[in-house]
Amino acid sequence: MSDKADLRIILANPRGFCAGVDRAIEIVEKALVKYGAPVYVRHEIVHNKFVVDRLRDMGAVFVDELDKVPDGVPVIFSAHGVPKSVPETAESRKLEYLDATCPLVSKVHRGAERHHADGKHILLIGHAGHPEVIGTMGQLPPGSMTLIETEEDAENLQVENPENLAFVTQTTLSLDDTARIISILQSRFPAIEVPKKEDICYATTNRQHAVKLIATDADAILVLGAPNSSNSNRLVEVAKREGCDRSVLVERAKDIDWSKLEGISTLGITAGASAPEILVEEVIDACRERYNVTVETLTLTNENVTFKLPRQLAS
Repeated sequence: MSDKADLRIILANPRGFCAGVDRAIEIVEKALVKYGAPVYVRHEIVHNKFVVDRLRDMGAVFVDELDKVPDGVPVIFSAHGVPKSVPETAESRKLEYLDATCPLVSKVHRGAERHHADGKHILLIGHAGHPEVIGTMGQLPPGSMTLIETEEDAENLQVENPENLAFVTQTTLSLDDTARIISILQSRFPAIEVPKKEDICYATTNRQHAVKLIATDADAILVLGAPNSSNSNRLVEVAKREGCDRSVLVERAKDIDWSKLEGISTLGITAGASAPEILVEEVIDACRERYNVTVETLTLTNENVTFKLPRQLAS
């Protein structure tokens, strides 16, 4: 008879890779086949060390800026999007580049451009320093956009023309936090123009709603994701806000602090949009070494979104 304790695992669905991440990884893989190694990638293609290390082993070279890319080799821009200056620099050097920017991030870029063309000052709700925010702000001339990170920022914002504002958002934010910020902005600036369709992407939305479902029934939740992954960090915050205080972000099974799971009988597991399913399976296997495990899945919705590859790789 086993002396292991019983552990019920609830898997959130959807979890893990989204269509934009699938597309970005496939772009690197197909570029390696078409051009041969090395293929250069500006920044991490997605925020996940396991994914980046695997692609590096296949021949991808990750660099911070284009000045580290030699002449005559292809370069790929990450899924988070880049300032306009980056493709302009690539073109000036006659580098062949493939843009792996998520189409839903590109949609935010085009929205910002439309507002700017209409003469509006744009408020970008997002996190300073995140590559997506840097890329979005880099679509327009300096001073065209003001970053709003918090409710306090929204409360204290002073603008020259309150009648001439629009806002866009980072695609990987907390739905609840962003809704509160938007509410403050709309209360203070009733004429502010809103996006035609919500900027927070379907994958972020679905993963946050799914983790809310399991948070009500779990003693603890493990979120698989990278420390620099915005959408993964938001999942931890959402789970805690729903009442599951023992919610933590882990990159791999080896990173789990098992002492924090002592005494639990139900463990929720989800994964950020950049985390592959193999890492979820790794965590379940690690749990099986310590517990008598039963696994069930709680499904919010099944995703079937796909995005086209760049024309250079279309086959």
